[in-house]
Amino acid sequence: MHVYTSPYIHPLSHARTNATFSSFFFHNGQWTSYKSTITRGPHSLHLTVHPAPQSLPRSAYKPVDALSTSRLLKVYSELSKARLSILNVLAVMSGMALSPLPTTVPILLSTAVGTAFCCASANTLNQLQEVPFDAQMARTRNRPLVRRAITPFHATGFAIATGIAGPVVLWTMTNPATAILGASNILLYAGAYTWMKRKSIWNTWVGAVVGAVPALMGWTASGGHLLPSPSYPVHFFLPPFLTTPTDFPLDLSMIDNPLAPFAFFMLMFSWQFPHFNGLSHAVRGSYAQAGYRMLSVLDPNKNALVSLRHAVLLTSTCSILIPLSGLTTWWFALTSLPANLICLEAAWRFWKEGGDKQAMKVFRHSLWYLPVILGLMMFHKQGIAWPVQSSLGSDSPDGSSKEENQKEKEV
Repeated sequence: MHVYTSPYIHPLSHARTNATFSSFFFHNGQWTSYKSTITRGPHSLHLTVHPAPQSLPRSAYKPVDALSTSRLLKVYSELSKARLSILNVLAVMSGMALSPLPTTVPILLSTAVGTAFCCASANTLNQLQEVPFDAQMARTRNRPLVRRAITPFHATGFAIATGIAGPVVLWTMTNPATAILGASNILLYAGAYTWMKRKSIWNTWVGAVVGAVPALMGWTASGGHLLPSPSYPVHFFLPPFLTTPTDFPLDLSMIDNPLAPFAFFMLMFSWQFPHFNGLSHAVRGSYAQAGYRMLSVLDPNKNALVSLRHAVLLTSTCSILIPLSGLTTWWFALTSLPANLICLEAAWRFWKEGGDKQAMKVFRHSLWYLPVILGLMMFHKQGIAWPVQSSLGSDSPDGSSKEENQKEKEV
């Protein structure tokens, strides 16, 4: 028996709303017949619903297909949010590729596998907690747990298995620091972030940290250090026109300093905001329906402003911080500028106009922006000698290469 009391909403309308939501979890036949009584109070109406007992034949229920191997793998892929997991694995691989320290194929592959397991566990634990809310959003109501393609018990087992396997692989094949980062990211995403989504707008900032941690995992998997110490001090790689001849040739081992992984972390952290804020603005109605406290729901104008702020921060990170850290030569500051200006202009229009069209434009730009920037970082990685040299990216302040300087010394 259900009793509804409301001085403002018509009780029958309230009952129909409740039935629509419950239809995601119960057979619709239970709502086809019921008895109700309405009593009038001094300031409200009381609707009492007595559902009639139903005796439905087995044929009234839709049969559930057996989980074959191929269907089970597909469900696991959906629980893991495969595309999001692939993005995190690529961020880890980029961190390893940009590191000046050597690595091996087994370490590279095991880092990718361990990261994938950690992502699978975190995403599955997230979905296990959000089934009632995912059922209310058109974007997520077809997820495996919502449509009952897999039982919560089975999904929990999958999350536990991958949550153990990921850190274990990272610990045994790379080092404890990478394993601790992977395990911490599971807890941060499935714990703090998932809980905060319905409590505070700061969930987006916590989610951005989760998205940036894989960059640090790639760096540490190669043997790099994250914190400064007497053996690993912070080192600045100034532009050639601000250096002296005594600074050359460059000591590439100095790239393994805390500023380099911090610069990569900031790139990944700031990228999350134009990417997510643009998308969340377009689907803010679904977030509001599910009760998520997103900035795009509570303050759309500030949501666009935050996106613009981080577009500016991305530009300064690429133009100053990344080459200053030694991850790339200073040529990267120039070649990355067009991509940053395009995204900056889109973020500016999103803030000024605030429409869905502008929001989706920011989101679409973010999709190509990250692979382009990472590709340019690989191309301009410090220590790679490409055929074309100039004074801005050369090995010495007068524009000459190392080979030319060596010949002069021999003469």
